[in-house]
Amino acid sequence: MFDNLTERLGGTLKRLRGQGRLTEDNVQEAMREVRRALLEADVALPVVKTFIDEVKAKAMGEEVMRSLTPGQVLVKIVNDELVRVMGDVNESLNLAAQPPAVILMAGLQGSGKTTSVAKLARWLKESQKKSVMVVSCDVYRPAAIDQLKTLSAEVGSEFFPSSPDQQPLDIAAGALEQARRQFMDTLIVDTAGRLHVDDQMMEEIKALHGRLAPVETLFVVDSMTGQDAANTAKAFDEALPLTGVILTKADGDARGGAALSIRQITGKPIKFIGMGEKTDALEAFHPERMASRILGMGDVLSLVEEVQRKVDHTKAQKLAKKLQKGKGFDLEDFREQMEQMANMGGMSSLVEKLPGMSDIPEHVKNQVNDKEIARTIAIINSMTAQERRFPHLIKGSRKRRIANGSGTRLPEINKLLKQFAQMQKMMKKMKGGGMAKMMRGMKGGMGPGGMPPGGGFPFQ
Repeated sequence: MFDNLTERLGGTLKRLRGQGRLTEDNVQEAMREVRRALLEADVALPVVKTFIDEVKAKAMGEEVMRSLTPGQVLVKIVNDELVRVMGDVNESLNLAAQPPAVILMAGLQGSGKTTSVAKLARWLKESQKKSVMVVSCDVYRPAAIDQLKTLSAEVGSEFFPSSPDQQPLDIAAGALEQARRQFMDTLIVDTAGRLHVDDQMMEEIKALHGRLAPVETLFVVDSMTGQDAANTAKAFDEALPLTGVILTKADGDARGGAALSIRQITGKPIKFIGMGEKTDALEAFHPERMASRILGMGDVLSLVEEVQRKVDHTKAQKLAKKLQKGKGFDLEDFREQMEQMANMGGMSSLVEKLPGMSDIPEHVKNQVNDKEIARTIAIINSMTAQERRFPHLIKGSRKRRIANGSGTRLPEINKLLKQFAQMQKMMKKMKGGGMAKMMRGMKGGMGPGGMPPGGGFPFQ
């Protein structure tokens, strides 16, 4: 997300940082570049205009002009303005109500609304320790009811059944009554979507809102529609008292215009951001962290939270003990590491949260390929248990069998085994000398910019 904007803003601000002082001319030139970058990112024109005016006014202030590091001060001004545009702080769900707290989900068809219901149910269960019931009032699309039933089983939430021959108001009333009887903490209501905003849709969702009196009314919108997402959110907000927005498909949006436009156009906060198709791919939206990511400064806090939430700590401790005792790091362990990484959204998701990644050459970034992780897992899965424990056994005929079984070629098997051998040597340094010794060994083997020699990754 924000790839293009990060690159353009990073280049502009870097040029300014290299100058001894700011002048009206170089600030004017920089702001022209920033304006162009924001418009290319499909940020709404009124938002761009306000943004540029605010940054320019602050940048031309006496304090900045006299600063010893004017370029750095300007980066801070841009960062602060990005945060302000997106909403200052994370606004969490307000569930302070007599249980069950009702969350009403609204949005257009195809925005990812039903999937977001399941993602939110999972987030509430895992992060807030809430009991959750979900219900679909989308009687116009029977597949939506079946989809939610399947997803609710996956995330472990209660599902209230409904059918296309029922009225949405009756379904909602029945679900609310059942949630009360079962002492559920939260009820999430999925509503019907349309291909565009229409009067019938709005009347129906207004009636549902009046009947349920939800504590949260969330608008689900596809981030890839850019500033149209902000305009649609505004139309819904005029009909419904929205409390927030869930921005979906953000992992496929290289522009980021929706994230930068919605708050200022609607006055409603982005509360969550969907970063993938899996039911755990929902993040609380933190404007200050997102601004840091846009400016290529990473998002370490979100990365730490993701590791705590998604990494299997039992397996990690087991591996640490194994290495400390001097037992070999084998391909079974390697596969587990790859699977944990895939669970966290893959390398591309991790890399964009790391500070300084915007300074790494594009050809190196392009090597961070999640397909390689899937391919590595497929190769190891095609080995026998004995081959995984003793990789030195893998010779000619075994290599051909593994290549055929995984749909790969012999050079890829050789490459994996060679890189695994290097990793095994690194892991052996854990014995006796501990982590510090291993880190020294890693540092010695790193190429420019802290990357492995040749710019590759150990699992490529």
